[in-house]
Amino acid sequence: MSKEVIILIVAWFITINMLVLLVPKNKIREAQVIFLFKQLLSWLLGLIVAQYKLIEYPVRLFSYANKASFTFEFFIFPALCVVFVLYYPERKSHTRQFMYYLYFCTAITTLEIFLEKYTNVIGYIHWAWYLTWITLFLTFYASRKYYVWFFRLKPKEKVADLEK
Repeated sequence: MSKEVIILIVAWFITINMLVLLVPKNKIREAQVIFLFKQLLSWLLGLIVAQYKLIEYPVRLFSYANKASFTFEFFIFPALCVVFVLYYPERKSHTRQFMYYLYFCTAITTLEIFLEKYTNVIGYIHWAWYLTWITLFLTFYASRKYYVWFFRLKPKEKVADLEK
């Protein structure tokens, strides 16, 4: 078994455990909505990026079905977005909220850079790290806005609901 396959298996294991541990039972419905919305965005963008040969995924699940990474676009990015949205610092300052985006996007991008440099899980062809950061920021922002719109939550309701 190659190191890339081990990385994908470990990524699935960690992500499943993260969802089980970090999604409160009273927030499962909200988590599903966030997950599916982010999945829609990342899956479409991932297919476009792979089809136009901006990024390649030499080692991936379902390699005969499509060129995108099922693991990242369909599962890991949406799961991370669930945690991002459910724990978003709603009642904090705008600076703190921006820093939340900054930390999440930077951490994910840093991990992707490491995977691109040292493994065959992902390869940049006509892509750069800052494009990953920007697309993460925009899709996380859109997912959070969709969550707020879908559940028609006001800031006080969101915080009170998370405290339950």
